[in-house]
This record gives sequence, structure tokens and C-alpha cells, in this order.
Amino acid sequence: MKQLMLGNEAVARGLYEAGCSFVSSYPGTPSTEITEAAAKYAEIYAEWAPNEKVAMEAAFGACLAGKRSFCGMKHVGLNVAADPLFTISYTGVNAGMVIAVADDAGMHSSQNEQDSRHYAMAAKMPMLEPADSAEAVAFTKLAYTLSEQFDTPVLLKMCTRISHSQSIVEPAPRVEASKPYEKNPQKYIMMPGNAKRRHPVVEERTAALVAYAENAEINRLEEGSDHCMGIITSSTAYQYVKEVCGDTYPILKLGMIWPMPEQKIRDFAASVEKLVVVEELDGFIEAHCKNLGLACVGKDKFSCIDELMPLQVAAQLAEPWQTGAVLEEQIPMRPPVMCAGCPHRGLFYTLKKNKVTAFGDIGCYTLGAVAPLAALDTTICMGASVSGLHGFVKAQEGEEPQKAVAVIGDSTFMHSGITGLVNVAYNNSNATVIIVDNSITGMTGHQQNPTTGMNLKGDPAAKIDLETLCKAVGINRVRVVDPYDLAQCDTVLKEELAAQEPSVIISRRPCALLKYVKHEKPLQADPNKCIGCKACMRIGCPAISIVDGKAKVDDTLCVGCGVCSQMCKFDALKAGKEA
Repeated sequence: MKQLMLGNEAVARGLYEAGCSFVSSYPGTPSTEITEAAAKYAEIYAEWAPNEKVAMEAAFGACLAGKRSFCGMKHVGLNVAADPLFTISYTGVNAGMVIAVADDAGMHSSQNEQDSRHYAMAAKMPMLEPADSAEAVAFTKLAYTLSEQFDTPVLLKMCTRISHSQSIVEPAPRVEASKPYEKNPQKYIMMPGNAKRRHPVVEERTAALVAYAENAEINRLEEGSDHCMGIITSSTAYQYVKEVCGDTYPILKLGMIWPMPEQKIRDFAASVEKLVVVEELDGFIEAHCKNLGLACVGKDKFSCIDELMPLQVAAQLAEPWQTGAVLEEQIPMRPPVMCAGCPHRGLFYTLKKNKVTAFGDIGCYTLGAVAPLAALDTTICMGASVSGLHGFVKAQEGEEPQKAVAVIGDSTFMHSGITGLVNVAYNNSNATVIIVDNSITGMTGHQQNPTTGMNLKGDPAAKIDLETLCKAVGINRVRVVDPYDLAQCDTVLKEELAAQEPSVIISRRPCALLKYVKHEKPLQADPNKCIGCKACMRIGCPAISIVDGKAKVDDTLCVGCGVCSQMCKFDALKAGKEA
């Protein structure tokens, strides 16, 4: 029976149908739902790993054991997993191994806009790129076939629009697949002598994959009526080209984005008067065409910045396009903001109040950078807050130090903050690290992590004790505060900044959106006591607004955290009917 499926759900369906037995990933938008959906199949073992490097290494171990395996991540997660990626390209696989990477053109939820196709080229690894949910299923299954046929892990490139759009899928039965493990040190132990012998194997494999790409069905030619222009495209860009042009021009739709065919592209170029490459982000396909000596139009027409839209494609191809209904009024911007009752809000208010330089990290707490809190100074990548703070503090030794802290979430700390804290302790920097522990992986949709006490399927699991862990790596000063208690946060922050040794503050309160969290009665603002000073607005809570010069609390949003009432000197904010 045909079904509508998200692209990510379709990948999970492909894993199931291909006989995948092992899935290990780290959540990252827009890839997260692949693993969440895979976990619903009883035949697949699925887990959240502490980070993407661990996930990839675990998936490799499973394929070595003879079980088809998978790991998934977003584009910046592939940076974390790059170390094993390049080496398992040399070793190859036993059972098939597929690695999904989801790019985020437009940076809807990311700190950069990198193009993961370059990893496929650099790691000399095949990459498939589906353009809808049906292809997501088919390409996932094909990836396992290619993985075992060519003895290589296979990259499956998704992107925000394909991951999070729905299209028709026709499910098929599962086919079980496994292989015995056979000891082979020369293949799997990558010491220099063995690695030197494996490199020529990788080059031969790439040549064989190019030959495969020439006739692969997923690199398909779609005929058009007008050969004045021919278009080479893939993924989301293919959908936009079809929407705009229909069957007017010939299209070479690439499903295998690396390695790409050579003769097939030359033949296609010879059949049209002008060759146009339509692709998002970098000119990856365009560069390949130009390396083949072909003149083509590409990034001089389609920007390497931001995601493409049908209107842009139509404009550059000089095609009329019906945009549909257009709103007459401009929709006001709605800036991102932490939720009402977010436990991070009180802590960030305290940091700003004390004029502390704050090294931020990746998570929903990154919103502490947004006005009116504006409490962060830098955010780079997962774990960089702790390591960056160490360098900042060490660089100021012997000078009047700037008050500075690192702010990192519980899941991010487990991902890549621990090693930074080890560096702080080992090299003895007078650094204060704040772990904002909201008891969940919040930004990607409430996934479990090693500090929550539950695994991916919600079953009880080992729970990392952050206080004990921090002390174990050499931090003697470890304090716990409630971020709803502004006075406590202020006192502890000042004490730890004054201490002449490394310290950790754990700001602990569960995310306000967790189902098990019970909220207090919403606050009310007494208009007779409120003088309109707007002190309560400094925390940027979406439940508070100013109406006719007075504070007003939206009781449908307010969770009664009481942070704003601690800021009001006129006792104008109280719970329920007491106001």
C-alpha cells in the first residue's frame, strides 16, 4: 500500500527493507528523524551515540561483524566523524555500511552552510543523492548493494528540503542480509605498510565506480522538446527545474553525485546547444563538467549562498513561472527566542548582569545570544566553548583578567565538551565552565543522551553523573545551581569567578517542554503596582509584553517559573489570584 513519507522516514524504511540490523547516530537537524524512525522497527538495533565519530566507528564495527549497518548525522557532524571516514574508505567493509549526511542549505538550524559532496570526493567514497522519498528508499537499498559490490562505505546525501518533505512511497518486504566475520589484518589494520597497499585498491575502486556511473539507472536522461539548452542537476534543484521547465528541455538527473560519469556527460553536452548546471551551494557538478573541458553555465547564474527557490531557477532560465497566491501585506519577522519558562533564561540574565564574556556552544541555549539577553560572545562548534575559554584565560595570565565563562549543554558536553574540560584541568587554567543541564537534548527535539538515564527507545540506561565526572577529570570545585533562583546564580557565579582554580557550575533544571515537568500557576501582573519600568522585559520572555504602558502576562504561555517576579522591585508580578 502506498504511503506518504518524510524523506527521513523513507531512508529508515530503506534501511529496514535492505536488512540493516545496526543503527548508531547522533541527533542533528535535518537528519534526526532517520534514526528515530529506524528505532521503530523491531528488527533494527538503534542507538544514540555520544557523538558522530563514535557513531561511525560503532557502525563500522557492526558491518565488520557481518551485519548491514548505518550511521546518520548532519553536515557539521560529518566534520566530527571525518577521522574514521577517511580510513574506512581504505579498509572497505564486510557487510554493507551506509552513512547518511544531511546538508542544511539556507542554514535553517546550522552554524555554517558547507557542501558535503566535497567529502565524497576527498574520501574517495561513492555518494548517492535522492530527490524525493521514493528515491530515498530506493537509493538506501541500492547503497547497500554498491557497498558490498565495491567493498566501500557509501554516503547518502540528504538535505533539509528532501529530509523534511513528504512524497509517495510504496513499501516492500524486508530482505535479511548478513555475512560471517573473517579475520583479515592486512585489510583492516591501517598501519602504514597495509595502508600503502590499500590506496591503489581505492583508486581502482573509484575507476570501477566511474564505469558503473556511466550506465547506472539513477543517472537518468530525461528527454525534452527543445535542445537549445540542456540541464544537469540533482536533488532539490532537480525538483525546481522540473517544476519550472516541465519537459521543455533535456535534463540529465544525477542520482550518483560521486563519482560522476564522464562520457555520459560529454554525450549529453554534445546533444544540446547550451549546457546549464543547476545545483545548490558549491559548483560541484559544474567543476566536474569544466574538468571534462565542457563549457557550461553554473554559479555565474545560481548563487553558492543560501538554498535555491523555484522563482530563482525560473528567473535564471528565463522561464515564466506561476507563483500562485501572494500575500498583499508583509509578514512581520518573528525572531527566535527561548521558550517561556526556559531554564537557561535566568542564567543568561545573570551573566549579562555581571558583564561576563561568555563562550557559547551549540544547542537551544545558543539563543542566549539574541536580544534582549545578548549574553554570548562567540559560538563556533560542538565543544568549542570549553576549549576556547581555556585559550582565552591562558592568554591573559599575568594581566588583569576579563571575567569569562563557557556555557555548554549536557548533551553537547557529552558530545565533545569533556575533552576540553580535561584540558582545562590538566593545564590548570583558571576557567569557569557552566554546564546548562536541562536533562534532554533540546534543540533537535528531545532526544535522550548519556546524562538522562534512558536510551533511544526510552528504556532505563546508565546515567552519567556530571558532578562525579567533572571531579574525576580533575575539577575540585563543582557547584550546582537552580537557574530559576537568580540570587543563587549570582552568588555562585561571583564565587567561582573569584576562585583561583578551575571550576564547574551545573545549572540544572529540566526543559520546560518535557512532558513530565509540572508547572506552577501562571503569574499575573497587578496594574496598580506596575509602574511600567520594563525590568521584567530584560529577560526576553515571550509570555510578557507591555500593553498601555503596563506589564501583561499571557497565561497561555506562562509556566510560573517566577524569574520575572524576582526582578520586579514593586511586587507587581505574582501567581494566580494573589496579584
